[in-house]
Formats: sequence, C-alpha cells, structure tokens
Amino acid sequence: MKDGSALPVHHSELPARAPSLAAGMAAADHDPDVQLSQTRHRAALVASWDIAPGSTVLELGCGQGDMTAVLAEAVGPTGHVVAIDVAEPSYGAPVTLGESADRLSAGPLGPRIDFRFTTDVLDPSVAFPEHAFDHVVLAHCSWYFASLAQLRDTLARVRPWARRLWFTEWDLTPVSDDQLAHLLAVLIQGQVEAAGSHGRGNVRTPFSRETLLRLLPETGWSADGGRAVDTGDLRDADWEIAACRDLTGEPERMAALPEPVRQLVLSQADVLRAVAEPRGNHSLPAYTVTAH
Repeated sequence: MKDGSALPVHHSELPARAPSLAAGMAAADHDPDVQLSQTRHRAALVASWDIAPGSTVLELGCGQGDMTAVLAEAVGPTGHVVAIDVAEPSYGAPVTLGESADRLSAGPLGPRIDFRFTTDVLDPSVAFPEHAFDHVVLAHCSWYFASLAQLRDTLARVRPWARRLWFTEWDLTPVSDDQLAHLLAVLIQGQVEAAGSHGRGNVRTPFSRETLLRLLPETGWSADGGRAVDTGDLRDADWEIAACRDLTGEPERMAALPEPVRQLVLSQADVLRAVAEPRGNHSLPAYTVTAH
C-alpha cells in the first residue's frame, strides 16, 4: 500500500491493489482468503465508478471498512472519506467494527478516513453543509435498514449533501438455480423481520432492484445508470444460509411470530435444508446504480 503522501492511484489499478489493501484489514488475520475476495469485489466496483482523486466521499453503512479502504485508496492523499455506521464499535465477530477501524486508522490510509460509529444520519444533530461531498456511497448495507421507509428517509436526508450517489446491493433475481438457496435464506430472514421478530442480522429488509429504482425519485435522486455486478468469488450465500438456520432454530424468535407466519417460515426452512449445499453455495448476483 502507498503511504499517505503517495500519488493517487488510477482507477484501473484498483483491482491490482486489492491484495495489499486486503492485507491491511484486521479481518485478514483470521481469514485472508475471505478478506481478499471481499476487497477484490469492492475494488472492481470502485474501479467502475467515477470517483476522482481528491474527492470527498460520505459512506453510509461502512461496517468493518471493506469499502472504506478501497474508497480511501481511490480518492488519494488529497481526498477524504467520512465513514458512518449506526452500529457500535463493539459490534461484529470475529473482528469488531472498532478493531477494524483502528487498524485502518493506524495505517497509511488513516489520514484520509473519518470513522463515525453509533451515528444515524436521520438524527437532526447529524448535519453537513450543502454539497459537502462529491459522492455518497451505500454498498451492501441497505438490506440492514429496519424498513424501506428508513431507507427512503436516509436517501432524502443525504440528497443535499452530495452530488452523486453510488448504490450497490444484492439482486433478488437469481440468474442460475444454484443461487436459489441464497435467495431463500434472504427471504426467510426478511419475512421474520417483517412479521415483527427483530434481530441483528445482516438481512432485515430485502428488496428488489426495481424497488430501489421506484424509490429514488421519491427522495430527490435521478438514476442515470446501472449494471450487473459479478459476485462469483463471494461467500455470502454460505453466511446467510448459516444465519437463517440459526434464526429458525431460535425458539424465542420463532415464538414471537404469528402462527401462520411461523409455520410458513419453518416450512421454507425445511426446503432450504433440502436444497442448500453443506458449503460452497453460490451467491446471488448484485447490481450497482448511480444517481444524481
């Protein structure tokens, strides 16, 4: 990785920088292969976006900073990334958000990043000047919102602060049969949340790409481009299938559901057990949308 005073990297070089960026993440100490696949995915995304060196970026739902590191690399030493998440620094395993942020902040990209945890942009006390940022980024974080209304309000809230929006999420439309297990795991988790049995999983409000495109005009954004994103190297399908199995095995979460919903969820869980592989399940596709 470059030091803080190095020249900015050209976007076409970002994928080649993925190994060094991944090595600088705290999670790489536990599973370097997984971290590399996550970083490569995000480097390919940012390489396709028009985020120039020297840009200011507001990242929502930064989590452990997988995308934050790539954005900091892209904006270069004269750029800046404000990385926001509503979660507490103690959230996450085997590496917490705070531990990951501390590792990044202590490294060469640290001067370019401002992490802000336990921060909700819908809180009136959280405010930025108009056009304070060149870009706002939401990458694989929107299904974590409690509702579509919360996402709508968030997109409207940040609209005056940034000129461009870059939005990436999983696509609910599979392109092959081997992605159906991931889809089913996502939909089961979404149904449990929608029925009022709330948890802290990654999937709370799954929605389609078409839903996002209908939502954007309501929040002042105009979509002006989008494309499919390759997810072949990501292992999120395995993680969400495991999370779904854990969820449907929690008596308290299941007991909180209305009886018809509980029976529907448990039946779908039976199907998931039948169609999912022990490991190596194929992840759903993803999409990226840009708006102004």
